[in-house]
Amino acid sequence: MTSSTGRSLLERIGGADARGLAAAGLACLDRCLPLLAPDRTEVLRPVWAAVARGDGGAWAEAVAKARVELDGAGGGAVDDGGIVALVRALLDGVPAAWSEEPLRAWAERCSTVALTVHRLYDVGEDGPLHAGELRRQLAVLDAVAHGPTGLRRARELSTEGGRVLRAVVSRRARTA
Repeated sequence: MTSSTGRSLLERIGGADARGLAAAGLACLDRCLPLLAPDRTEVLRPVWAAVARGDGGAWAEAVAKARVELDGAGGGAVDDGGIVALVRALLDGVPAAWSEEPLRAWAERCSTVALTVHRLYDVGEDGPLHAGELRRQLAVLDAVAHGPTGLRRARELSTEGGRVLRAVVSRRARTA
């Protein structure tokens, strides 16, 4: 899928700066976090604030705090096909360094995992949940390309996507 500028998702990630990469990866993690820790969805708020500041020191500190707060999260969850393990790996893989290459590798991994997770919960190979996640990822990259002011929109998209995924998981659990 391509964005409004006609560039693919991987091209957009490839051309993003450190702030865009951090926001893209964080948004994917944020949308999938309810699968790992449904009661701790606000734990990434300080990490978002560090992205807004573009401050590597604040980023490393906020990431370390989030890891501590989420230590052991998902351990007791029923791991539907390894999904919790995938989300846990995203959290564990957050680079402490505010540097483009580690952030790019992480953002690419987050994108792939988030799309995989959404596909696993979807009604078909490329159903509406997967398509919605792809659109959100492109919209996040478009929003953060406008600088720090786009981060609010990125966070809104992330929150909305987390709600959608939570609802799908809840509905699936009720019908199982």
